[in-house]
Amino acid sequence: MSRKTRKVQCNFCGSSQYEERRIEYLYSYKGKYLLVPNTPVEVCLNCGMIYYDAAVLKKIERRFFAIQENNEKPDSYIQMPTAVFA
Repeated sequence: MSRKTRKVQCNFCGSSQYEERRIEYLYSYKGKYLLVPNTPVEVCLNCGMIYYDAAVLKKIERRFFAIQENNEKPDSYIQMPTAVFA
C-alpha cells in the first residue's frame, strides 16, 4: 500500500493524505448482489473515508448486468448466511 498526497482534499475532513488499498466491494441492485474482491480504492488516512474511481464503478456495474443477463459468467458463486435483526 502506498501513501500519497491527493491533489484534492477529502470531502469529509479536508485532509490531502490518502492510501491506495484493495477491498471487497458489494454491488447490489434490486435484491441481487455481486461481490467484487480486490477492488481498488483510495482511503483518507485522517478519517478513513473511502473514494472509488468512477471508471471502476462503471466496470463493476457493467459486469453485474452482463452476468444478470447471462452474457458473462461470474468467476465463482458463494453461499452467504442471513439472519434477521430483531
